[in-house]
Amino acid sequence: MKKYAFGVDIGGTTVKLGLFETDGNLLEMWEIPTRTVSGGKFILGDISEAAYEKLSERGISHLDVEGIGMGVPGPVGQDGTVFKCVNLGWDVFNVERELGELTGMRVKAGNDANVAALGEMWQGGGKGCSNIVMITLGTGVGGGVIIDGHILAGYNGAAGEIGHLPMTDDETECCGCGKKGCLEQYASATGIVRMTKKYLDAHKDIDSSLRSIETFSAKDIFDAAKAKDEAAVVMVSELGRMLGKGLAQIACVVNPEAFVIGGGVAKAGDILLDAIREHYVEYAFHASRDTEFRLASLGNEAGIYGGVKLIIG
Repeated sequence: MKKYAFGVDIGGTTVKLGLFETDGNLLEMWEIPTRTVSGGKFILGDISEAAYEKLSERGISHLDVEGIGMGVPGPVGQDGTVFKCVNLGWDVFNVERELGELTGMRVKAGNDANVAALGEMWQGGGKGCSNIVMITLGTGVGGGVIIDGHILAGYNGAAGEIGHLPMTDDETECCGCGKKGCLEQYASATGIVRMTKKYLDAHKDIDSSLRSIETFSAKDIFDAAKAKDEAAVVMVSELGRMLGKGLAQIACVVNPEAFVIGGGVAKAGDILLDAIREHYVEYAFHASRDTEFRLASLGNEAGIYGGVKLIIG
């Protein structure tokens, strides 16, 4: 094993890069703009240039670098083929081969949510486990599945799309994916706000502190629930029920050691974990009821940590 490795997390606005020692020690993290113009044709060249500039600054030879591990916002096949990344402007091509040719280094790539899950397993909330499912609760609901220390990517890289588990048959509004009744419509930050607005409209008799906030957020709902606001308590429980039911279904298939919960909504902490755990136990198969629930700990750095783990194996 060589001494150094790069972890890269490509986002729609910026690319995060990390120079690591291969034992997991992060030496430096920095960002460059994601140039999505002209079909994103400059992105990989910019990454190569940024990596070599950092090596030059530190007097490190590229021959001492194990490689570059990269998270990409889209499905990635086992051979490194990207199956379109709409927000980068990319079509179908082999991202590992192209960046490898630009850098002269070994490159491994995966879906960004899966790579972040790998990072949390290696050095974050899932440390000590080799089988985890990570759930990212933000504007949407993302996920990643790690089995025996490796990403479960699926046939064309689309495994782990936890946010699009079908949960209800009577939903009238569409999810961003075009379906109706997806977990994301109930368990994301936007989902709990949507549900709470509907609940308050349907229960005019319930007094709630949320009614005094013109545009309340998911954080406002959790804060109100901690203060025992009746409507907020009901809605946090409902979010927990949806997640508990969805995760119980996942556990029947992959039987993880732990669920690692991350994203902005996870900042609610124990009140969120307790709500999920309560309903998860209700729905889970008996052999999976003791699955741990943990909070993610790497934040926005999970993707670069996962990139390094991807390259070092």
